[in-house]
Amino acid sequence: MSYKNLRIVFMGTPSFAVASLEKLLEAGCNIVGVVTSPDKPAGRGLQMQQSEVKKFATSKGLLVLQPEKLKEPSFVSQLEELHADLQIVVAFRMLPEIIWNMPPMGTVNLHGSLLPQYRGAAPINWAIMNGEKVTGVTTFKLKHEIDTGDILLSETIEITPEETAGTLHDKMMIVGADVLLKTVELLSLNKCDEIPQQSHMNIKSAPKIFTEICKIDWENCCEDIFNKIRGLSPYPGAFTYLEAKKLKVFFASIEITPTNTKVGVIQTDQKSYIRVTANNGYVYLTDIQLEGKKRMSVSDFLRGYRMGNN
Repeated sequence: MSYKNLRIVFMGTPSFAVASLEKLLEAGCNIVGVVTSPDKPAGRGLQMQQSEVKKFATSKGLLVLQPEKLKEPSFVSQLEELHADLQIVVAFRMLPEIIWNMPPMGTVNLHGSLLPQYRGAAPINWAIMNGEKVTGVTTFKLKHEIDTGDILLSETIEITPEETAGTLHDKMMIVGADVLLKTVELLSLNKCDEIPQQSHMNIKSAPKIFTEICKIDWENCCEDIFNKIRGLSPYPGAFTYLEAKKLKVFFASIEITPTNTKVGVIQTDQKSYIRVTANNGYVYLTDIQLEGKKRMSVSDFLRGYRMGNN
């Protein structure tokens, strides 16, 4: 069977998923329905906002379903009526078995890591924070335990020394769309081997990131701090405090050198740099945002802010 003859339901919410949906449509895939999150109030005026996937799907004239609860009988019935051969999930929520087990060809998920490494909600962030040099994308079949289904295809992606979560996200979004389309093509031809994931002691996880994880610990070495800043940039953002105000740090550079200064001490020349002592050198903050202010370079920040300690 040609992949173009498959009836496909696509599930996703953010811009990361849009690239995959667009790729499938451009290749001629038959997307019979799109499932995304309900509209939500956002912004100062609490105006109702649509997900990026809904905006794109609507512009293409696709059927859009937005269930509040995935086990709602009305939603389950709607999905059944679409008679999908295959379901595809990209950056969506966890599905109940009644949903992922519905189509005869199962449900394929695109994940932002080389499984079984970095199972969880934030694989892009954690790979950079842990100082990895490579990561990748994986397509796999959904089953009960999260991110543990049989692997279909994967592709490696280099993490450059200057990579941030934002730049890796954009790179992975494109590579992932290509891998997903190839997966659909091979599945339609019954030529996609399903490889069980191997479990071992060295598997690293990628749990959801909470505020306490984002706070910079200056007792750590410069390299670890640098990786944390990159891995949380631009969102949710690593942070520290400057004169009792929260300071987000989006990028930095490091200098490995012996110091006689206590860790966590902030120094500046009031013109071009702000640096903080870590346990094996200095971390130079280069791209920052002080609470209540706009994001800017350190040099721009210092032109309008007089620090009390230097």
